[in-house]
This record gives sequence, structure tokens and C-alpha cells, in this order.
Amino acid sequence: MNRSTLFSFPAVVLVLLAIVSGPRAMADEGMWLFNQLPKKHLKDKHGFEVTDAWAKHLMRSSARLSSGGSGSLLSSNGLVMTNHHVVSSLLSQLSSETTNYIQDGYFARSLEEEKRCPNTHIDVLQEIVDVTARVNEKVTDEMDPGSAQKARLAQIGLIEKESKEKTGLHSEVVTLYRGGRYHLYRYKRYDDVRMVFAPETSIAYFGGDARNFEFPRHCLDVAFVRVYEDDKPAKVKHFLKWSEKGVSQGDLVFVSGHPGRTSRLNTVDHLRFLRDVAYPSYLEIVYRREIALQQFSQRNAESKRRAKNDLFGIQNSRKAIRGMLGGLQDPNVLQTKLNEERALQAAIAKNPNLGASLEDWENIRFAMQASRDLRDDYNYLEGGRSFWTTLFSKARGLVRFAEETAKPNGDRLPEFHEASLPQVKRSILSRAPIYADLETAKLRDSLGNFADTYGNEHPLVQLVLDGKSPADRAYELVSGTKLIEVDARQKLLDGGAEAIDASKDPMILLARSIDKISRGARTKFEDLVVGLRRDAYANIADAKFGVTGTGVYPDATFTLRLAFGLVDGWDEEGTKIPFHTTIGGAFEDSKAAKNEEPYNLPKTWLDKAVSIDKSVPFNFVATPDIIGGNSGSPVVNRKGEVVGLIFDGNIHGLVLDVVYTDERARAVSVNSEAILESLRSVYDIKRIVAEISGN
Repeated sequence: MNRSTLFSFPAVVLVLLAIVSGPRAMADEGMWLFNQLPKKHLKDKHGFEVTDAWAKHLMRSSARLSSGGSGSLLSSNGLVMTNHHVVSSLLSQLSSETTNYIQDGYFARSLEEEKRCPNTHIDVLQEIVDVTARVNEKVTDEMDPGSAQKARLAQIGLIEKESKEKTGLHSEVVTLYRGGRYHLYRYKRYDDVRMVFAPETSIAYFGGDARNFEFPRHCLDVAFVRVYEDDKPAKVKHFLKWSEKGVSQGDLVFVSGHPGRTSRLNTVDHLRFLRDVAYPSYLEIVYRREIALQQFSQRNAESKRRAKNDLFGIQNSRKAIRGMLGGLQDPNVLQTKLNEERALQAAIAKNPNLGASLEDWENIRFAMQASRDLRDDYNYLEGGRSFWTTLFSKARGLVRFAEETAKPNGDRLPEFHEASLPQVKRSILSRAPIYADLETAKLRDSLGNFADTYGNEHPLVQLVLDGKSPADRAYELVSGTKLIEVDARQKLLDGGAEAIDASKDPMILLARSIDKISRGARTKFEDLVVGLRRDAYANIADAKFGVTGTGVYPDATFTLRLAFGLVDGWDEEGTKIPFHTTIGGAFEDSKAAKNEEPYNLPKTWLDKAVSIDKSVPFNFVATPDIIGGNSGSPVVNRKGEVVGLIFDGNIHGLVLDVVYTDERARAVSVNSEAILESLRSVYDIKRIVAEISGN
């Protein structure tokens, strides 16, 4: 059947629309904006009425960590709860050859012992404002996608700058619905973040990589940090109360967190591109880097410590991408997306006033083909795939800071808009340790991958390698640069373009030598891929609004969302998986494995084996719609009390990147009861117990 006859039957249109809005209408799907909550659904299905006060309090009690996860405020003194794995990079930065806080844990027994984390901030959302009309007001019909996007970016820079000057709050314009809407998010930003508590890795990550994305689990994946102002614990008005009861089967629970990225609004052609090109390519890089880090880790104990956090991130990415790829390789998943797409196209064919046309799908198809041709240059040069080292990132930051800050705010790259400059400076000047041997190993591997991909005779490879092997060039760059030293970075930052132009630092010279080429690759990719997709997706989003009203949530953008669902296990090949485990299960697994990795309990737990209550629920599963970035999110009950802490999803939940299902996909959390029991009976940290319990 050709396209002209596909949508010619009203009965077909009705059936296809039912696929979109009927069977899943009462499912607890959605990563909802706090200014667009599904209040009717919650009341009709769960008998829960969302009040503005309830939502505002939860919003202002939720936190976003610059280390890449979520958290929640738990006391008037700025105590923040998140995951151990969210702060593992911070623990690594605080560690040294003589102290290993990732392995051994960190326990501040007093305020004075709370250690400041370098280059870290926490954002707490205060307000959301729809600025769509203003972002688009300079865009005309005559503009090509590149010019239109340049006009939008200029407006975004102006809006963020004005907002920061007016309110003093960190301000970000967020693109939603792939360009269908633009919202201004205003955050209270805390730049002074200090480590309070983190358990040993062996209990935080009990079961290791083998149990990642699995259930049953027995993990105390929790950590506490504190936000400070003026060198004192911050005084906050909004914070969550603690529930010592935890959860029961069938409870309605809410997750307030920052899901990172989903692809649910993607067209089928876009999803096929991810399945056939993007995800397999990502996996090749991940596999390669995992091997490189494992080899480095085997040198000695200190090398293992230095690489541990990077290796954890790579292994986590590997498993996540494999899960997402597996979801797209399931013909049922793609058929579901195809049915939804045809339903929307049918509605558009019936009503041309919905704001989209079939040409939008053709434009996305063209954009994905352009991506096949342009993605290597973009990924390897602009995306940094060739330069896997913190030192090059700092060199590029310095080079571009000098060039971009000389331009008017609206003409800069978005990451150098005025509102973002404080964080750019903090990143460049971070005092987090940089290890030359680890950076050399990482850079050697990525330069080798660059040469493998392009061929050693390619002009770009010859330019970057400068007549040397990847190994020799990596050693030359890392051993020759002064950027490991904060003072050297500070001088270049203060000296501006003159200092950058005069610098003979090899890493600066490399960043300068490829910057024009890299910018060119970025411009092509953004014009022919990102810009074309953005305009098409904006039109498609408008059409979806026309069909479903405001009952459509946007794809995840690492901004605050509310998800909800029920505490419940699932059926796995005829076996009912219970909704929770107990602390005693960890001791049983440890005993069965003779306390060997990755089922080795730390000495603190073994020493308190008699006193700890093994019947306390440890981890539990529920159906809320989560994805990466939700790690560290609070799980709250109807009263808004903390009953758990998100730290993972099960293997069936990896498909949530592209489509929601609650058949077997589950969010995995630490039970609030287990957190309190461990603080009381294992670690004896009374001050935290009193603080979160309100005693």
C-alpha cells in the first residue's frame, strides 16, 4: 500500500489512534514536568489529589548534582542524600595513595570533618517559566535551519543572562519536545558541597558488575553530602521528612529526579539509526575503553584505585547500551513505535492544521542519512572521542574561553553564554587530582582508535599525531603539558587570548591546531542533522499536542521530573520475583560465596552481624518510569515522606529509553528502613540519624 492510500480509511485512523491513546491511557507512564503534572490521572486511578503545595515542596526539596545524578534535601541544615555511585568520582578525588574512600568509605563524625568536594555544585529548582514565544520571536519562515537555530541561541543567551541578573538564580533555557517548547529553569545553586557519609564500595555495590541491572539486590547505595553557604551549613526551608516504615506491597510511590535522556519521541527512522549505527558504534568504543582501563588497573593497587571510577562508569555504560540496543532489536518494540507513528501520521493526513506534515518525517530521514556521513568527524573531533583525557578537555576549554568571551553573548557557543561562565571557570580550575599515568593510558588508546578509524595516512591523523605513534604522541602530550597544575591553568585563563596565542604548551597547541576544523565539523552537524531534526520534531510535537492535548510528556533532558507507580514484583519465566529483599539476604549471599568478591561484606558489617536486624527490608522494586540520571532520586509516599532511594533499574527497564512498559521493567531502590538500620547498627553515626529523623 503506498503512502497516498495508507490513510484513506477513517476506520483505520480510529484504530491507530486507539493504539496511541487507548490501551496505555491508564498506565503509570511518564516523566512529567512539575508545571504539567497528570493530576487527573492520579486522582482517577490512584485516588491521589496533587496539590500545588505538595508539588512545590517536593520540587524545592529535590536536587541535581553536577556529578551526574539526583538527590534530595533532608534537613534544614542542607543535608543531601544521593547514591554512593553518584559521588564515587568525588570520593576518588578526595582520596590519595594513603586514603581510599571509595573502597573504605567516608564517615564524618562531626561538621568539622566534612570534606569539601572540588569542582562540585548542587542545583535546586525554584521556578519554571515557559519562554517558547520569546525564543522563537526572531525566527522567520525564510530562515534555513542553521540560521533559525542561531537566532534561537542568541535569544536563549539573552534570556538566561537577564534572568540571572534579575533573580540571582542560575538560569537555563531547556529545549523540550525536541524544540516544540522552551522552558526557563531557575535554580538555587550551591557551590560549596562537602562529603558527609559514604559506605564501603563492597556494600554499596554488593554483587558488583554481575548484579548491575539485576534483582534481587542487596546494596546500600547511599551517600550523604551537605551544601554550605558562607562556610556554614546552608539553611533551607524545603526538605523532605523521613519515613521509618518504608514501603509495602502495592503502595503508590513517587520519584522526583532528573532522568538524563530518552528517545521516545524519535521517529522509527531515527530509532533504526540508533539500532544499526549509533549504539553499535558506542559499544565498540566502550568495549575498547573497558579493556584499556582493566589493563591499566592490573599494574598495581594504586593504578586500580586511580582507574576504578572511570572503569565503573564504562562498565555501567556498556551494560546500559547493550540493554537499549536489545530493546530496539526486539521487533515488538519497533512495531509498537511504528503503530504510534502511523496513528499520528493518519491524524495529520486527516487534519492538516495540526502543524506537521509527512515532509517532517522525510526531513528526519534525511537528517539521519546526513548523520551517517558527518558523525565520525563530529564525534572524533568535536565530541572528543579522539582525545580521551581531562587534560585535552581543559586545553580546549581554555582556548575557547579566550575566543568566545571576546564575542557578544548572543554570538557565542551555548556553553559559553554569560550565565554558564562561572561553571566553565570552575571546571577549568578544578583541583581534582589528575594522574599523568592514567591520562597517558587513556589518551594512547583514544589516539589509537582515531588512527584505526581514519587510517594513519589521513591528513587529520597526521596533524594530530605529528609524525609519531599514538603511544609516543600520548606520552609527549601528557608529559609535556603544564595543565596538570592549577596555577598554569589560572595564568592562561587570566591571560586571555594573548596568553593562549603565546603558549607553547603541547596540549594547548593541539587544541588550537584542530579547533577550526572541529568547529567546522560541529557547524555542519548542527545545521544538517541537529537543526533539521529540531525543526521537524518541533512540528511533530505540535501535532501531538493537537491530538492529545497536554497529556504528552517530553523526552528526558536531565531536568526535574515526577514519575510514579506501584511497589510490586514481577513474573520471570513462571517465577514470581518478590518486591523486596532483606538485609539477611546479603549475609546469606556472602556466606555462600565465602565472602569473596563481589559478594564480600565489609568488616564493619561482619563485626556487627549479631546486632544488625536481618529482617529489615533492604532493596525493593516498583513501576515508576525512570532512566539514567534518576540515580539518587528520592522515593516518597503520598505524604511526601522518603521511603526509598533510587539506585538502579532492572534489566527489563533498559528498554525504557525508547518505550515505556510496566510488565517487567522495574525501578530498584534502597529501602528507607535499611538506610536507618545501617546508620544505627553498623556505623553508629547518631548525628545523621538524628538529623534525618528529626530527633
